[in-house]
Amino acid sequence: MATDVELAITGMTCASCANRIERKLNKLDGVTASVNYATEKARVTFPDELGTERLLETVAQAGYAASLPAAPVAGEDDAAHDPEVDALRQRFVVSALLAVPVIAMSMVPALQFTYWQWASLALAAPVVVWGALPFHRAAWINLRHGAATMDTLVSMGVSAAFAWSLYALFLGHAGEPGMTHAFSLTVSRSDGAGNIYLEVAAGVTAFILAGRWFETRSKRQAGAALRALMDLGAKTVTLLRDGHEVQVPADELGVDDLFVVRPGEKIATDGVVEAGTSAVDTSLVTGESVPVEVSPGDAVVGACVNAGGRLVVRATRVGSDTQLAQMARLVEEAQSGKAAVQRLADRISGVFVPLVLLLAASTLGYWLGSGSGAGMAFTAAVAVLIIACPCALGLATPLALMVGTGRGAQLGILIKGPEVLESTRLVDTVVLDKTGTVTTGRMEFIGLLAADGERDDDVLAVAGAVESASEHPIARAITEAARARGTALEAVLDFANQPGMGVQGQVGGRAVVAGRPSLLADWAQPLPPGLAEFAAAAEAQGQTAIAVGWDGAARGVLVVADTVKDSSAEAVRRLRGLGLHPVLLTGDNQRAAEAVAAEVGIEEVIAEVLPADKVAQVRRLQDAGRVVAMVGDGVNDAAALAQADLGLAMGTGTDVAIEASDLTLVRGDLTVAADAIRLSRRTLRTIKGNLFWAFAYNVSALPLAAAGLLDPMIAGAAMAFSSVFVVTNSLRLRSFS
Repeated sequence: MATDVELAITGMTCASCANRIERKLNKLDGVTASVNYATEKARVTFPDELGTERLLETVAQAGYAASLPAAPVAGEDDAAHDPEVDALRQRFVVSALLAVPVIAMSMVPALQFTYWQWASLALAAPVVVWGALPFHRAAWINLRHGAATMDTLVSMGVSAAFAWSLYALFLGHAGEPGMTHAFSLTVSRSDGAGNIYLEVAAGVTAFILAGRWFETRSKRQAGAALRALMDLGAKTVTLLRDGHEVQVPADELGVDDLFVVRPGEKIATDGVVEAGTSAVDTSLVTGESVPVEVSPGDAVVGACVNAGGRLVVRATRVGSDTQLAQMARLVEEAQSGKAAVQRLADRISGVFVPLVLLLAASTLGYWLGSGSGAGMAFTAAVAVLIIACPCALGLATPLALMVGTGRGAQLGILIKGPEVLESTRLVDTVVLDKTGTVTTGRMEFIGLLAADGERDDDVLAVAGAVESASEHPIARAITEAARARGTALEAVLDFANQPGMGVQGQVGGRAVVAGRPSLLADWAQPLPPGLAEFAAAAEAQGQTAIAVGWDGAARGVLVVADTVKDSSAEAVRRLRGLGLHPVLLTGDNQRAAEAVAAEVGIEEVIAEVLPADKVAQVRRLQDAGRVVAMVGDGVNDAAALAQADLGLAMGTGTDVAIEASDLTLVRGDLTVAADAIRLSRRTLRTIKGNLFWAFAYNVSALPLAAAGLLDPMIAGAAMAFSSVFVVTNSLRLRSFS
């Protein structure tokens, strides 16, 4: 028998680390492993006889740590105070404060006072030793396992610049009083004993720490969707014990326990109604916009809201067996199933780093063998390491991302991390949830048709009066519409609710009934042909028809519906303009879905799907070769948002949908989805441009450095110039509109 397990991995610093762990695990007999660098988790299928201890040992042998992840706890927010994020922030802040004066003194001759070089050493030493410690530690681990990453290059470049500065200060003539940097960009051979490169060592460390801190902070949001799901459930429950109501924590609820759910309360767990009738708002779980009428014998789902009367429910599933817990597992599986993010810099480093190390060693050996002297040989070798050290790479991704996300925030778009941008370039299909995304997600009064001899305002006023005693969303829509016309609603007496059918009561001395046409027929008030045709036409468009009658006759038909947002049709047009194929996906009935799709210009409709089915539909599209973006707002969308190649959540939706997504549209306006994809694609182009030029500057200068024609000081200047280019290129994103 095979077992699936998920491991939490710590110690990874780049995508190549994930690849190394994955290769080690897959070498074990019968093991299939997928390691996700973005979520820092490994999903492993292994034979039962192997045991999890062997898996943990294998990860440890690769130089990393693994553990079985702890279950998410409701209300716990470990992303806000993560020790690793806090430590990186502390290192970055301290290193930046120390590095800025070192860089300023080295680059501006006017600031080079007597013994300034020794002051630079005092400031740079803590940065190189303590600030760069994560890079040195990672480089040492990689060295022990015969591997090299960008951490290796950063560590060696920083160490080489610092070591050469120590040589120049203590054994050369750079430590003499009054020494200044004659900042020249001419290409010539020198022994370098009069130059120090502390600004390179300190600056590189600060830049790379900034990028690492920003990246780690973004990754720590991976578990927030699960915490948000856990928080959706009821925290307390009113148990019925020996006829008495007792308030207890929800986790003490057991199977077959009876509990009470009052109007407005969340249902504590999955169960069956034993007593009472009500309308239950299931939109968070099923996506159905109209509340479901329930009565004794009907099943109810935990975390749904009781919108009507008092219910007594018998618990059938608790804890990890509930539908809410199953949805949490769907979100977790969809997140961990995403392919590991292969960052461009890490992919190139697999070849670039070993080549640079080989070139530096060859340069040192060549000049020593040619009799040019140790000073000349070490100067050339250090120049190779310094020019290759990826200073601008520390800014290429995070700075463009910061500017892009900052501009996005101004436009109502929140981008979670650089891995999100990779998906936007390839997306060709956009799946739109209906309720709350394309539509408003609330019932609204559309119109009415009065019977012959009746005035529209009178029909609406009477219907609004009798519905005012109900808490049903349809009743609220009719009541609000009546009040909006400025008519004072009369009091309703002898009010009664007919579950799933409608309401009745005395209004102004008249016996009024409002609800389904079949309810009026039961009261011997059938709809005349004109009203019946009007009601049928409304229901054919997915709308809800409410008939109202009094004094023995039907007086009119009112129509309510979940209305389409004003911007939805324009949003669909813009998405098509980006080369995307729109698909409408909903838990609502087929007729309602097709009516909405026709109104906004969508041809492909998938209706009447449950939360697990939404994930399956996204997978089906992906299996057909499509790269899928998903736009949604409810808990029922969370797993599909995580499964999609690109998840976009409406900011007006639930926290769990927002946390499970890659992009959040703050305003809840679907047109922003098109802007989000445009901004993401442009930010990605900027990042790739930054990465290209950051490498181009270094690679083009490598031959000069190896030939001994590039002073390490010029190498430092080239690095600074590449950083300036990356900054200015990234700042162009501020003009995005």
